[in-house]
Amino acid sequence: MSLEITDRWLSVQEIAQYLGISKETVYRWVDSKKIPAHKIGKQWKFKTKEVDTWVIQGNAQTH
Repeated sequence: MSLEITDRWLSVQEIAQYLGISKETVYRWVDSKKIPAHKIGKQWKFKTKEVDTWVIQGNAQTH
């Protein structure tokens, strides 16, 4: 029996690729607490559903 994981946690690299932005932008957003992120151990992880909602609400606009 195989278990399909469809809502897994993404890394900084993966969320940057998903959004089409640089890792540096992701880290800048994490540092300023703009993007929904969760620290697991020493790594930041992201849920695509949370990030999608955040983007749709217009929170990803840069100033």
